[in-house]
Amino acid sequence: MTLEDQLGYTFSDPQLLQLSLTHRSISSEDGTRHDNERLEFLGDAVLQLAITGHLYNTYTDLPEGNLAKVRAGLVSRPVLADVARSFGLSDHIELTVAEERTGGRDKDSIMADALEAVIGAVYLDSGLESATDLVLRLWGSRIGERAERPGLKDYKTRLQEVLARDGKRPEYLTDGSGPDHERTFVANVEVDGMALGSGSGRSKKEAEQGAAEQALERLIADSR
Repeated sequence: MTLEDQLGYTFSDPQLLQLSLTHRSISSEDGTRHDNERLEFLGDAVLQLAITGHLYNTYTDLPEGNLAKVRAGLVSRPVLADVARSFGLSDHIELTVAEERTGGRDKDSIMADALEAVIGAVYLDSGLESATDLVLRLWGSRIGERAERPGLKDYKTRLQEVLARDGKRPEYLTDGSGPDHERTFVANVEVDGMALGSGSGRSKKEAEQGAAEQALERLIADSR
């Protein structure tokens, strides 16, 4: 099955799809090549509009504050990466050998950026309606699930509340590495000196949220 089959969309201009899958490591290594960063910029705006329009028209009883919370969750990097993984987008991203060796194909940031670029490419190829159809098809039930629980708190807050019941509190150990333009953070969360979870991301907040999510999953599993 081709990527277009998985997307449910056939490009009139296949070069747009190719560009959307070209990571910046390629253009850094070969100055004659372009990368997907501009398409990512465009796709981010298209995604926001597609999700916003759908939420506004579908969930007419949700107040503005809840609509904003639902949208923020749906366009977050973890959700983008999860959507990208659901149809194997990472297999189609063009990376340099060096980026591949450092695990680039599994990075949430690279998958999320590529998915936004694909959305931008569809928008340029045939307009907002096609791009919106793509977003709604790929996001599927995630939209309804988020809309049903717009007040769901972030993982760090939920972990803190769970631990507080036993008079405990989480401690985060976070470290960053890499150049300023591509900083990577790794976070570990501990309770009473015992490691509960770890996470990574392009910001301290993202890494700590990932660690908290893993810790919550472990606590739930241990309680069964």
